[in-house]
Amino acid sequence: MSEVASRPVVDWSLAASTGAFLARGGPVVSREEAGLAVTELRELSLDAEAHVRELTGLGAGLPLLPGDVVDRPGWVRSAAAGLDALTAKALPPNPAGPLGPVLAGGAGVQTGVVLAFLASRVLGQYDPFGGPDGGGRLLLVAPNVVTAQQALQVPGRDFRLWVCLHESTHRLQFTAVGWLRDYFADEVERLVGGLTGDDDGMADLLGRLPDALREARRAKADGLVAVGQLLRSPEQREVFDRLLALSTLLEGHADYVMDAVGPSVVPSVETIRARFTERRKGGGLLDRLLRALLGVDAKIRQYAQGAAFTRHVVDRVGMAGFNAVWTSPNTLPTRAEIADPEAWVRRVHP
Repeated sequence: MSEVASRPVVDWSLAASTGAFLARGGPVVSREEAGLAVTELRELSLDAEAHVRELTGLGAGLPLLPGDVVDRPGWVRSAAAGLDALTAKALPPNPAGPLGPVLAGGAGVQTGVVLAFLASRVLGQYDPFGGPDGGGRLLLVAPNVVTAQQALQVPGRDFRLWVCLHESTHRLQFTAVGWLRDYFADEVERLVGGLTGDDDGMADLLGRLPDALREARRAKADGLVAVGQLLRSPEQREVFDRLLALSTLLEGHADYVMDAVGPSVVPSVETIRARFTERRKGGGLLDRLLRALLGVDAKIRQYAQGAAFTRHVVDRVGMAGFNAVWTSPNTLPTRAEIADPEAWVRRVHP
């Protein structure tokens, strides 16, 4: 195979450089304040995971490691590398011959623009495929944490710990549940591989996506549901449903944990949650449009749905009973069970 023919569908290096270049700078703060935020985030990530382990019962015996504190360009570069690793097996070599580099470059630039938009909003992230060895990396985006804390007018240390609780929960989900990382990667490979396996499958999907999202907005429907409806085969829809249910569970579980740790750890947790939830609804017209197109609004709804599922199950069968979700892929909730948690309880705890 020639060098040209083996180029990837997306030029991830170009995506990283484009996104890092376009990412806006952070808030204007003093050197002392910036240093305090970075130091506290690194230290609090250790405290946070200890609290999460105590509440959830996950991760006993695993090493406690600090998170990596990054700026916005650093997050973009890490996100691009993680996406490259996640999709490497699923995305085939570009079959476009001499046009391959051009198409891959165009896709890289477009992806970089999206990453630059998200780079000013992401507070933190656990990338199960990131890091030098690809074994996972917990990222905390310092300028965004400072910006959000200032906008919410809440205590700095409380807010930084609250954010660390969420991201540390994500790290424990993937490190304490041995099969989850490979399961997630395999499902992504099935979905993306199914789209690229057919002639013009991915191109056809992307071409129909804008109309589907516009129709979803008119009908006040979920953008992620609109994407699912575009998938041609029943197999693709089944994989999409499983990934959507898993993502909703992971986000909701983390949202539940960050609040359930309680005021003894984060004294202003109720104020932070109330103001943070209200802030999620805000933004100007352009910001709201971009969030809808990128599925950010749908992601916000996932937090609420997944947290409601987690809360119901923990109330019914306790945290140990909830942890049955991590037994195997067969005990993960379906999309229907996310909406009806009692159905999951009946199936797993008859």
